[in-house]
Amino acid sequence: MKNFAITGVAGYIAPRHLKAIKETGNDLIAAVDPHDSVGILDQYFPDCAFFTEIERFDRHLEMLKRKGEGIDYLTICSPNHLHDAHIRLALRLGANVICEKPLVLNPWNLDALQKLEQEYGKKVYTILVLLVYIPHLSTKGRGIQAGDRQDRGVLTILLKLNFQNLILQKFYCFINLFG
Repeated sequence: MKNFAITGVAGYIAPRHLKAIKETGNDLIAAVDPHDSVGILDQYFPDCAFFTEIERFDRHLEMLKRKGEGIDYLTICSPNHLHDAHIRLALRLGANVICEKPLVLNPWNLDALQKLEQEYGKKVYTILVLLVYIPHLSTKGRGIQAGDRQDRGVLTILLKLNFQNLILQKFYCFINLFG
């Protein structure tokens, strides 16, 4: 069992991460969000320490690390502009990172994160979430079950075949969502 912590637990995507942590038999030991409307946390991890200030969250995780009870993973569900700082926090605490894109707002900051990964011996894992629905990538109606090995193979092939189209659609979303 791995120990997890999460930032942005009151956000839109956080419940999916909470569910995944629970279903994989892991434990959430700390969570932070400036909004304290996180009743969903009690559904999954009632004994989780909750903080509304990142500084107290950081202090708590540092204390656990010194006691030998630190976190293995920090899941980042906070707003995009905070991802870089929260990734650095996790690496400093000796934890691997799970973060949805974008990892950083400026590409040149990736080099610094890569150096920190090497320095601390931990990894940053990113999750790509498609912002647009791409019908030709759907496997629905093709007799393929979700989670089936064949399903992943088909998606991989379709992603390779339609990679150029995917890039164009992602660029379009980037322009519209982030100016």
